[in-house]
Amino acid sequence: MRKSDILNGFGLKIRLVVLVFMQYAVWGAYLISIGRYLAQAGLGSQIKWFFAANGIVSLFMPALVGIVADRFIQAQKTLSVCHLLAGGFMLSAGFYCSAAGQPEFAPLFGLYAMSIVFFMPTVALTNSVCYSIIGQAGGDPVKDYPPIRLFGTVGFICSMLAVNFISIDGISMQNSYTQLILSGFLSLALSLYALTLPSCPTADAGAGRSLREALGLNAFSLFRVRQMAVFFGFCILMGTALQITNGYANTFLGSFSSNPVYADTFAVKNSNALLSLSQISETLCFLLVPFFMKRFGIKKVMLMSMTAWVLRFGLFGVGTPDMPGVLLFVLSCILYGIAFDFYNIAGSLFVEQNVDRSIRASAQGLFMMMSNGVGATIGLMGAGAVMDRYVFRAAVADWSRAWFIFAGYMVVVTLLFAVFFKDSKSKKNS
Repeated sequence: MRKSDILNGFGLKIRLVVLVFMQYAVWGAYLISIGRYLAQAGLGSQIKWFFAANGIVSLFMPALVGIVADRFIQAQKTLSVCHLLAGGFMLSAGFYCSAAGQPEFAPLFGLYAMSIVFFMPTVALTNSVCYSIIGQAGGDPVKDYPPIRLFGTVGFICSMLAVNFISIDGISMQNSYTQLILSGFLSLALSLYALTLPSCPTADAGAGRSLREALGLNAFSLFRVRQMAVFFGFCILMGTALQITNGYANTFLGSFSSNPVYADTFAVKNSNALLSLSQISETLCFLLVPFFMKRFGIKKVMLMSMTAWVLRFGLFGVGTPDMPGVLLFVLSCILYGIAFDFYNIAGSLFVEQNVDRSIRASAQGLFMMMSNGVGATIGLMGAGAVMDRYVFRAAVADWSRAWFIFAGYMVVVTLLFAVFFKDSKSKKNS
């Protein structure tokens, strides 16, 4: 290979690194900290709706936008349009909060939800753009994309830290609507950047997959197979846990600011920075999943994930922001990598190894739908009810009881999975 070819390939990877970095920086600017702002704005009991929006939108928008990118508008252009609209609505939400002072739920949620409608499809679109560009350059997406994708988590962490440490008018962005404005501007910047990427050709509108195939409906035939039906059932049960700490952990740590004993501790004043340890752990554990899958199999790896969720919730219930109690929060963040990756990555690999090639993509969509769509939505509604009863509408907030309820729920799920899921040997169909 000529030196110029090596440089061109390296330059192309840098461009894709910038793409995934910005994609997840948009998300990291608000996902972990918006709950804290909403609670301080008097909308603590409505947090569940802001996070449930992610799950509800994930049920249909990624598939619909994917059809557009596959058949009608090149993926990088579709990505640009989606970020333009997502960024515009998110900026509108931020500017509304600025003008209103005390935001009301309906207008803020309406603008936020419209932003989410166009943002959620961009997660899958970014993957598609990277796969297409790598493939056109003669690379191997399976080999070349994972190292690029890791920079997405780096972008998420950088946004979290920026929101934590940057203050505007003496107010940290994690306590302010300015996090929404930051996310909006990043989204608009990515909209422009996407237009500079190489073209991703569309398929012939009259060829390729049918609408049924594009929507992933063929994958529902997997429910006829007992092992897969049980697995997807537990995907719903596991999915209920995925967004609970994203929605409430920062709000929980912020609640200690009302106690003079804890108000000036690092965990309270810099909760976003503390919680970024979860994403750092996720990045490291990502690399361990293939080894653990090969050595222990899907059942034991999933049980490790479920046990980690039990401990993550339980440690939040017993930890305190001062020493040594804060070490329990740190441990909870470290366990997040096992809890999240050992489920999401291992689950995705299990599906890939156990379905026919003809429905492989649809099966992955079904896995995400059950987990991040159905499961996460149900989980946030249930978690919201728990938080309303014991925290936001209680005479005295009892955060510990809420965390212990979530931990107890995961104990039950873990025991049921251990009994009912049979780990038969995976057979990869070709």
